[in-house]
Formats: sequence, structure tokens, C-alpha cells
Amino acid sequence: MSDALPSFEDATDFDNADRGFLGSLVPGVVKADDGRVVWDNDAYEFLKAECPETAHPSLWRQGRLCARQGLYEVTDGIYQVRGLDISNMTIVEGERGIVVIDPLISVETAAAALALYKEHRGDRPVTGVIYTHSHGDHFGGVRGVLPHGTEEGVPILAPAGFLEHAVSENVYAGNAMTRRASYMYGVGLPKAPDGQIGVGLGQAASTGTISLIPPTVDITETGQEETVDGVRIVFQLTPGTEAPAEMNFLFPDHRALCLAENATHNMHNVLTLRGAVVRDSRIWAQYLDEAIEYFHGRYDVGFASHHWPTWGHDNVVEFLAGQRDLYAYMHDQTLRLLNAGYTGVEIAERIELPPALEKAWHARGYYGSLSHNTKAIYQRYLGWYDGNPAHLWERPPAELAARYVEVAGGAADALAKARAYAEDGDLRFAATLLDHVVFADPGNEESKEVLAGVYQRLGYGAENATWRNFYLRGAQELRDGVAGEMVDMTNPEMSMALSVPMLIDSVAVAIDGPRAWDDDLTIDLVLLDAPTGAGERRRLTLRNGALTHRVAAAPRTPAGLTLTLGGKAQLLGLLGGKSPQELGIGVEGDPALLVRLLSYVTKPDPFFPIVTP
Repeated sequence: MSDALPSFEDATDFDNADRGFLGSLVPGVVKADDGRVVWDNDAYEFLKAECPETAHPSLWRQGRLCARQGLYEVTDGIYQVRGLDISNMTIVEGERGIVVIDPLISVETAAAALALYKEHRGDRPVTGVIYTHSHGDHFGGVRGVLPHGTEEGVPILAPAGFLEHAVSENVYAGNAMTRRASYMYGVGLPKAPDGQIGVGLGQAASTGTISLIPPTVDITETGQEETVDGVRIVFQLTPGTEAPAEMNFLFPDHRALCLAENATHNMHNVLTLRGAVVRDSRIWAQYLDEAIEYFHGRYDVGFASHHWPTWGHDNVVEFLAGQRDLYAYMHDQTLRLLNAGYTGVEIAERIELPPALEKAWHARGYYGSLSHNTKAIYQRYLGWYDGNPAHLWERPPAELAARYVEVAGGAADALAKARAYAEDGDLRFAATLLDHVVFADPGNEESKEVLAGVYQRLGYGAENATWRNFYLRGAQELRDGVAGEMVDMTNPEMSMALSVPMLIDSVAVAIDGPRAWDDDLTIDLVLLDAPTGAGERRRLTLRNGALTHRVAAAPRTPAGLTLTLGGKAQLLGLLGGKSPQELGIGVEGDPALLVRLLSYVTKPDPFFPIVTP
């Protein structure tokens, strides 16, 4: 984005963020049963001060808005708890109890949010749950509102495909995503004017217990209507937008429109910096346009799973139209320049938003950015390769770095030149050159400190919260090494939600292929409680270092080992290291084949290096 900013005199967002306030959690701290703090909104009190030189004024403003914490009335019968996690929990009052929308990330924060609601509105049972989409900050705390033993008869609504996408994102590339997420969200950075001041979409992600109750009602088409505890709801499916499975929905009797995470008060990510499948900004814009027309005239307020509501039908339409135009413009202009021969990096340097969007606070790049979103759109269509033969077979980073440093005249000369670029204000190239010096010699403490200083300056100047966190976390690890708490996205409920094919896939992606090159084995799993019918046989084949699997109803050849399992829990036990005998699994054939297979399974390092080789 350019240096042009909207008017800081416009207080509309602050008025809306404060509207309907009923009370806050005091203190704004949530702890786990063992006393560990999993959420601390009070740590952001420093944002009440004027913006310091260590932060971008626009990001500071966004942090102030996101740090507001408490229970708010959206409209008669609809309430939101904001500021107790990165996401909002919305509560709709029904005939007998309440319908909870998006119960945050953690059981602990969701329970605290529900308690805050009850403090001000009375003790009502949870009579329904809605997951707007398949990201963990919108379902992980469900056991905080529906503890074990209370879910019987409570409908849980979600868009079609929710369960598969909710669990798969944390399986196949989960370790790398989690490590990179620690940079994106600034995990381990102090919450301070010179540290983590938010993530743009909210303040931070809570670090409590993740849970998952599978949906009982699938929303399969736009126009589907459901009534939960007397509350009428009309749905719009929006797959492939901000999440693979997502939906907007209208409460016609409340004249209120839920926009999930499809329209929030910032530019969102087309591709998150932690990593994910590239989202479709074209279809995202189309679904926002569809929402404008489909729900027209039937609401007076629009609210989302993050940030604050927008009141007034025409104001919501204008907001949705701006968000629609934002994603459509990014998509179409990237394609226009792509087809003119520009690469993703070149497009990111050339593209600018139209003045009307540039001046809209809700289009600012606090979470996503115009720069990395356009590169993501390029990637979606053309992949990593930009067509230049010089980039087709480059050396890996450490080898490339050694050669660059040699060309620069050695480490001392390269360091001196990098300092000069930094002093002249060219921090971007200084970071590039210093990165080569560090990768060529990671033991060079002086170059690491200089690079940390450059990262720090880049972070202080970033309007985008996730860029800021990446730069500052990189500086921290250059100085202090790799350490810190990692968010644990695994638990028994998440594991049990994985399908059997996904569980086997999770093993396949962990096989040490070179060690398994020369092995050749087959194992049949007979699953007595498979959803496709009792006694489903699934054949696992390890050959040429690749583990593949398929349903084998009538195999032409016998397997070397056949395991007969009562259910998925026994399979999880096997993968967790228990023997078939311990689990009561039927065994036919050579049990040593299972031992051999599991011996090739690796466990990735959750703290792998990022800013050093």
C-alpha cells in the first residue's frame, strides 16, 4: 500500500466498537485449571497511550479497536463477547436458551465468555451451536459451552465439508504451519509498544485446550432454512472464500446478518503467512456480491466473527461492496499484470488500490497485505516458478548465501556493505544481504545482531500486524535462539474427527522415504465399524518409500499382515505405539510388518530454524 492513510478524525469505527457495551471481564485474564494463563487482554493496556515511534500509527489504531473487551448488544436478542480471544463469540437468545455462534479457540476462553454473558443476561442453557467455518478459532472452545455430557439433543450446525477441512488443515502440514504461526502471531514476543501489539484480526490467539464436537446438521445449499430453539436462520454457502467450508446467514426475525469471516474490518489473507492452501479471491468477491443481493432489505445490522458490527442497512451494503471490490480488484489486476508478463514480485511492487479503497479503514492491510496477497494470487494460477531459467534451478539458501558473500568480498565486506544500506534507509536490501551473511556463517554473532536490528526497524514500520510479528520474532530468535511455547492443535476429539484415510495419510507424510526405499510390504486393516459398512478392508502398501492405501473389498493377493479392528480408537492406539495385543486387535499374518512400517515414521522438530540455516 502507499503511504496515504484514511482520516484519523473519522471516529465511526470507535463508536461502533463501543456501541452496546454491557460489561467486561475483570480482570481480563483467563486461566487453565492448572493456573496457566491462556488469555490476558489486560496486557494490552499500553495501547491506550499515544502511538510511539516503535509502531505504525494505523496499526496502533487497529490494536486499540481490537483490544476492546466485553459483552456487547448487537441488536435485541443478539450479543457478542469480544476481546476474549482472537475471534468473537456471538450469542442469540432463543425460546428456551441460547444459540452460540463460533465458541472461540479454547475451552477456557469460551467458558469465560459464556460466564460473562450469563452475568449480565441470566443463566440460560445452550440449545444450539453454529460453526461459521472450518478454522480452529471458530470451534476449538466448544467444550467450554457444551461440556461433556451436555451435548445430547443440542443441534450443531456447520457448512458442508466442515469436519474434513477443520481437521485436515492441522494434519498434513501441521508442524510447519504451527511453527510459522508462532512468527505470524508473535508467540513469545512481549506484549508491549516495542513488541506484539496485535495481529490485525484481533489481539492474539488463546493458548488453552482445543476441543471439537462434530456437527449434527449440515448446511448444504444457499437458501436452506433451519429453526433452532425458535430462532429462524437463512443460510448462504460460501465455500472457497476465507475458508474451504464457510457460510453467511441471516436472522430474519432479528434483521441481523452474520458475515462469518468473509467481511471483516481489514484486508484479509488470500494466503496466510503461516501457510495454507491459496484462497480464491475471485469467488470470494462473487459470494460477497451474492450476499448483497440475496439478503437485500432484510437486515439492519451486519456482524462478523471478528471485529465490530456495522449498523444501518445502507452502511452494511457499502461495507460489503467495498470488501467485494477489494478482493475482485486484487484478483483482476494481478491477472492483468500476470498476463502482461510481470512476475509475482514485480506485480506486488506495481499494484495500488483505487483511492476510495485506499482511504477505507476496512481495506487496510493489517492481517493480509496487498503485497503478499497479489503474490498468492500469482501462485494460485502459475505456481512458484516465474518463467526465468535463472530461477529454475537455483542453489539452496545456505549454498547460495556462501556464494553471494564470496562475490561481495567476504563476510566482513558484505557486513560493512549491509550496514551502509541500512544506514541509507534501504532496509529491504540490507535484510537480504545480511540474510546471506548469516546463512553463509550462522556462527557470526555480529551479522546476526545487525540483521536483528534491521528486522526490528522493519517491524516497527509495518502497518501489517503479521509482518510486524514476523520481523520482531525473527529478531528475537536471532538474538536469543529458538524457544517459546507452541500452540497445541491436537487433542483426542480432534484425532477422533479424522477419517481413517486421513489418519493413514498422516502416517504416509511422515515416512522416511530413503530409509524405506528397499522395503515392500502390505498390511490390510479390517474396520468393523467403518461408515461404508461393517468389515471394510483397507489395504496399505509400502513400496519404493511411498505408503499408499485403498479400499480392497476383494484383494487379488493376500496381505502379509491383516489387522481386524473394532474401530478408529484402536487404530489411534496402534499409531500411538500400543501393540495389537494391548488393544485387543485381531492379528493374522506377520506382526513384524507393522513394527517395520512404524519404524520408518518420523517425528518432525516443532522448533525447526527459520532465520538461520
